[in-house]
Amino acid sequence: MRTPKAISDQQQESLRNLLGQTKTKADFQRVQCLWLRAASNMNPVDTARAVGWRQSTVKIIQSRYLREGKKVLMGKGRGGKRYSNLTINQEKELLDFFLEKAKSGVVLVVSEIKIAYEKLFDKKVPKSTITRCCLDMAGVRSPLVRSIRVLTLPLRRNLKKTPCPRPGRSKMPGSAR
Repeated sequence: MRTPKAISDQQQESLRNLLGQTKTKADFQRVQCLWLRAASNMNPVDTARAVGWRQSTVKIIQSRYLREGKKVLMGKGRGGKRYSNLTINQEKELLDFFLEKAKSGVVLVVSEIKIAYEKLFDKKVPKSTITRCCLDMAGVRSPLVRSIRVLTLPLRRNLKKTPCPRPGRSKMPGSAR
């Protein structure tokens, strides 16, 4: 087995600084893999045990750092909206029309919003896309639901309650099964 490359004092100092700057656990563990090697001269087996990773992962991180530098240590950011069909402004323009309808007392139906959304996007989308992405993420869902409840309460009180037939029961009273 060949001797591992030494980590310079300058690199060791930058690793010590990076330990305090990391924001996620995975980033901290990556830096820790190298810092333990540089400061304590730990082998990959002991480093893996200390960090909670496998020996092979520690070796990969260490070799990639020596080849590529600091960019290996900080993970890729995963924040933000990754899969968006429409821009936020397009979604707001679409939903403003329906919000005005809700304010005037009209009950909103998700399938109507879905049809308008599909016309803009030119593809079929499931109803969950409308409720989850458009309404929730754009922050429009809460006012829509509230305005529907408030404005349609008088209508709901006037509706007669009719019993629904249970499945497996005949619709004609008194008939045998």
